[in-house]
Amino acid sequence: MDATDLKILKCLMRNARLSAKAVGNVIGLSTSAVIERIRKMEASKVILRYTVVVDEKKIGHDITAFISVNLEHPKYNDSFRKRVSLRPDVVECYYMTGEYDYLLKVVTRNSQTLEDTLKYVKYITGVSRTLTLLVLDAVKSESVLLENLTDG
Repeated sequence: MDATDLKILKCLMRNARLSAKAVGNVIGLSTSAVIERIRKMEASKVILRYTVVVDEKKIGHDITAFISVNLEHPKYNDSFRKRVSLRPDVVECYYMTGEYDYLLKVVTRNSQTLEDTLKYVKYITGVSRTLTLLVLDAVKSESVLLENLTDG
């Protein structure tokens, strides 16, 4: 990765629908060179996927919550991960240090579907404790700060 690759990434992170020609115009590179660099970043898994960011409330998912989860023993890690991965409203799952083992981000329709998800998680073998926090407002939500992408 060099400074040019980072410029390409910044353009795509602002708008993944930009054409290679448009990216090239912004950073001063030929279309073919941009395409080549993007393909290399995809092949090396720097770029994992392209996606759309939606307003969850506008598609009927009014509740976002974080569920911290403790397991009784590390022997339950694999089965816990598999079961959580099956639940579509668990949109993120992190293995953590600290008081809890996992942190789940849940985006769901309403309080009833959140309750269903919480029951699902609590009934997974090995889960000993949970703590649920409801999101009132997303003050900031970025996957990566563009300003933090540097070639240093």
